[in-house]
Amino acid sequence: MDNKRFFLATLLSVLILFAFEYFTPQTSSVHENEKQVTQQTETGQSQSNIPHEIKTIAKVTGPEIRIPFEANAVKGSINLRGAVFDDLVLKNYHETVKADSPLVRVLDKADSKEPNYIETGWFNTDNTSVKFPDSTSVWKADEEKLTPGHPLTLTWDNGAGIEFQKIISLDKEYLFHIEQKVKNKSSQPVHFVFYGRVNRGYAPKEVGGYLMHEGPLGIINDRLEQNSYKYLRENSKGEHHIAWSQNSKGGWAGITDKYWLNAIVPQQDKNVTVHYGFVPEDHANNSGDSENQKGTYQVGFTSQQPISVGPGEVVVTDGNVFSGAKELHLLNRYEKEYHIPNFWKSVDFGWFSFLTYPIFIVLDWLNGLWGNFGLALLTFTLIVKLVFYPLASKQFHSMGKMKELQPKMKEIRERYKGDQAQMNQQMMLLYKEQGVNPASGCLPMLIQIPIFWCLYKDLYVTIEMRHAPFFGWIHDLSAPDPTNILNLFGLIPFDPSVISPLLHVGIWPLLFGTTMFLQQKLNPAVIDPVQKKMFQLMPVIFTVVLATQPVGLVIYYSWNNLLTAIQQLVIQKHMAIKEKQAISKSKKG
Repeated sequence: MDNKRFFLATLLSVLILFAFEYFTPQTSSVHENEKQVTQQTETGQSQSNIPHEIKTIAKVTGPEIRIPFEANAVKGSINLRGAVFDDLVLKNYHETVKADSPLVRVLDKADSKEPNYIETGWFNTDNTSVKFPDSTSVWKADEEKLTPGHPLTLTWDNGAGIEFQKIISLDKEYLFHIEQKVKNKSSQPVHFVFYGRVNRGYAPKEVGGYLMHEGPLGIINDRLEQNSYKYLRENSKGEHHIAWSQNSKGGWAGITDKYWLNAIVPQQDKNVTVHYGFVPEDHANNSGDSENQKGTYQVGFTSQQPISVGPGEVVVTDGNVFSGAKELHLLNRYEKEYHIPNFWKSVDFGWFSFLTYPIFIVLDWLNGLWGNFGLALLTFTLIVKLVFYPLASKQFHSMGKMKELQPKMKEIRERYKGDQAQMNQQMMLLYKEQGVNPASGCLPMLIQIPIFWCLYKDLYVTIEMRHAPFFGWIHDLSAPDPTNILNLFGLIPFDPSVISPLLHVGIWPLLFGTTMFLQQKLNPAVIDPVQKKMFQLMPVIFTVVLATQPVGLVIYYSWNNLLTAIQQLVIQKHMAIKEKQAISKSKKG
């Protein structure tokens, strides 16, 4: 293979993939969304959505009243003041790989450093004095603890004949089912809309950028809708602080982090309106132009039309709350059991999800076989090599022919070094006479570039890869190799990467650079001296670049280089045997 074309094709393909992910938005057009909301307002459709208003939880004094809950995967408590979900940690996930690391917290109180909480309830649409429960209302519980198989009923009475109930059940993982009842024991009908919303009182310092989405998202009308924190800050205008709104039948919406999700799932046969908004701390100044502006980001649903409850009637609505880790197998199960549309899309597999998703399914299956994602990566690489073996065989045959043509190519370059056009013409004639296509060797590499990108995405976005160990010093395949040659692998008590990330070069990146150097030695030598120096630097450049990437990717590429070198040696040996046989046959003839 022509080394120049090989590396240029690799670099160009990776740049195209990064550019495609960066410049192609994964959300629907903002202008289209704004137009739709405007049309709803002009036609009066949004007038039924009286509870567009977004509010933060009122700060109240007095002791907290809580009901604990616990399942296999979560533990926490429900605040009976407001019936708010504001305390939840994940029992199976720690913040770091250290054994004594704190558990990951995904819900926290409104007055905490990083508020994350979920509310459900009703808004009164009659503009009357009929009192509905709010964030200051204290609910009564019929149990002392919520556990799987033992539901909890919360009750609040307004003292005027209207009773509100929330029957909450919890599965073994991350899903709360909430059945909301309104019992009208008065002599007058009441009208309301139900709501559910996820609240976040801060914007994370580190977000996914172009590699993945973090922030407000949901499936609205079977379409993935994503918005940034910045968009919510800059576009939450007016009395109700709404940045984006759209009607839908069913669906789900919430706020996602890299690995965690808080989401509201309304009853799927109900017509609802989804709202994305931001309430600044200073309501009088809602300019939204400050990156550091404090406030509450909110994503949620309200029913599209008011619901009427006549005297003596009871109205029941159902919904679900998800708060936990984005485990793909679990998201798929919830999608099937509760008919939650495209729930798996909360994991940002990107525009190449048609390839990224099945590759992860294969890796996850292999991990189930070996019990180690590192071994799964090695096995997957071997499978890819076997699948592309026919193409690789043609590639190496082409490389062999190119190697044989090196003397003639050098002669043409020396003869026509003053005439580039004539040199290229003579080269093409030589290729044609010998039946060689210099570009054919790049085909296997070009085909495998998307696989490389998808592996990168899988390592970066899937929680199954988070803190997944390999062997030895590798405790997290989704993080860079923790060792560093520049401080003698920890013997010198200094971390050079604090100066620059480029000063972090671990053992696995060094192994990758070595395999790349050895693979170069098997390829035809580059005649041009400038190109030769450039390609001698390539192993060093790629080693430094990959040193800051997930070590799982480095292991994949190192193993891939080693398999490629072995494959090349086997094919070259086979070609040499066939060549000897041909020569022997011609002599006998």
